[in-house]
Amino acid sequence: MTQNTMLIVEDDLKLQQMLKDYFVTQGFEVSTLDDGGEAVKEIIDKQPDIVLLDLMLPVSDGLTICRQTRAHYQGKILMLTASDDDFDHVAGLETGADDFVSKPIKPRVLLARIRTLLRRQNSKVDKPKSDELRFGQLLLRKTYKRCELAGVVISLTDSEFDLLWLLACHPDTALSRDLLTKELRGIEYDGFDRTIDNKVVRLRKLLGDDQVPAEKIQTIRGKGYLFAADTWR
Repeated sequence: MTQNTMLIVEDDLKLQQMLKDYFVTQGFEVSTLDDGGEAVKEIIDKQPDIVLLDLMLPVSDGLTICRQTRAHYQGKILMLTASDDDFDHVAGLETGADDFVSKPIKPRVLLARIRTLLRRQNSKVDKPKSDELRFGQLLLRKTYKRCELAGVVISLTDSEFDLLWLLACHPDTALSRDLLTKELRGIEYDGFDRTIDNKVVRLRKLLGDDQVPAEKIQTIRGKGYLFAADTWR
């Protein structure tokens, strides 16, 4: 069986070694960096399956690394942070992070989150037989995670595309935050998590749907979000 590859970018050497030792025992092929100086090159060149990326790093911080690699990296980015500040979390998600785990790190919890990220492609909801969806001027290509609107490529993060694809797979149907959180993050919605809402806000902005109320990705009160198929003309 092919091992999943992991890059840990963490300047706390004790934590870095602990994580490396643990994930090696879990069957991962692990490499490490002590600061952000070479992280962008390493991520793009090596294309690990998952990157554990500390938010606060010497030389180059996690947000900068995430922003510079996201368009060129197809794997998953999980940020490690000691901050409980929602601003940091939103900033990380907007620059392309797929998930966050707060310190102190619990290795088994971290492993569960990583396994969820790595199996996202095996979503439990029904998928279309084709890897391509078209609604008027909107074209989605699943294989390349490519989004085009009126012939213009829209740069989406991996997690943003996954959310848009999931909504588009169920046009004119309201999908609840609980379902979206479960399918995209592998966890139960607790009623407070704003991850899905923040991603919807960003999708609307990128797709020119940020008027109030939104027309293309609609908020259905008490039910969730709805992809309106007929509005993409």
